[in-house]
Amino acid sequence: MYGTKSKIDLAYEYQSQVAILRPSIHSRRANLTVKFQDLYGFTVEGNVDDVNVLNEVREKVRQQGRVWWALEASKGANWYLHTTIGQGSALTSSLKFSALANAITLKKLIRKGIPPVLRPKVWFSLSGAAKKKSTVPESYYDDLTKAVEGKVTPATRQIDHDLPRTFPGHPWLDTPEGHASLRRVLVAYSFRDSDVGYCQGLNYVAALLLLVMKTEEDAFWMLAVLLENVLVNDCYTNNLSGCHVEQRVFKDLLAKKCPRIASHLEALEFDVSLVTTEWFLCLFSKSLPSETTLRVWDVIFYEGAKVIFNVALAIFKMKEDELVLTHHVGEVINVLHMTTHHLFDPDDLLTVAFDKIGSMTTNTISKQRKKQEPEVMKELDQRIRRLNSLKVDDK
Repeated sequence: MYGTKSKIDLAYEYQSQVAILRPSIHSRRANLTVKFQDLYGFTVEGNVDDVNVLNEVREKVRQQGRVWWALEASKGANWYLHTTIGQGSALTSSLKFSALANAITLKKLIRKGIPPVLRPKVWFSLSGAAKKKSTVPESYYDDLTKAVEGKVTPATRQIDHDLPRTFPGHPWLDTPEGHASLRRVLVAYSFRDSDVGYCQGLNYVAALLLLVMKTEEDAFWMLAVLLENVLVNDCYTNNLSGCHVEQRVFKDLLAKKCPRIASHLEALEFDVSLVTTEWFLCLFSKSLPSETTLRVWDVIFYEGAKVIFNVALAIFKMKEDELVLTHHVGEVINVLHMTTHHLFDPDDLLTVAFDKIGSMTTNTISKQRKKQEPEVMKELDQRIRRLNSLKVDDK
């Protein structure tokens, strides 16, 4: 995809992808709700203020693109791959310093966003997807899709049921071609990992990966590295035990990082998992605008699953003053829903996520998970026992 194009060609392609949105003069005057397509083909509804924010964001994207192109010109096309510091004594101190400098630069750059035209290859390299793909024969994906063609399982039936409900109205995803492509990726993965099979939520994640990566095979490997290396184990298994653990960890973090909000929601008897479960399972793809979602994913694929907690906490933090004034559950849900659907400026969200929420290490999150796992497994076991007893009573 990239090997046949010069950097100049890529730069022109990149510039064409970030066109300025221009609402009609009538919309500007009346401040009416307007509809427009975003960078990835999704129809977005917003007012003229939202359009202006998106135009500002796209200007930042162009500026950020120029920074990436300058680095590629000075450091080389794949400079971001040289960010690990080896353990061997043969590595000179100058090379160690260069790798460290690249790592610091890269972390800052990724938090500011990867240019859309570079996103596929940067994701594929930094996430570990390229390495994972290299461990199997070149024909692995094609062989797998051919081997499972026509096979029917509970997973394939659920996938077929969910295809029409995955981003309905999208100009490519909601077409026979888009459905077929998404189906092949999801079915192939369901056979690769029978423990996961298929779980609702993965359809949205895989669909967005297809739009970014452009090819089914690359989207498949991105999905594989996401489920097998980036996210916590058992998030998408039948009992969703990993997801239940994540929700308990999040509740604890909310109490520590946003105590006013947590206390108020507890008084309202509001269970945050009513909202956050979808955020975690769909990685915000159903909640945030697509361009904001992908900025979050930029960081997830480089820094790991801890980022999901930072972002989820930031959404609550941004609306703290409104949330503590709510009087009932419906009001809370409405505030959060309106907030996520109008977060058109990723920088606003990520600034709160990393500067105001504060640092959370992967090790800290892991300790919290281990603390919550026994209680979650106990609850799930009790639930199974209750269901089994009900079945016995019905006989």
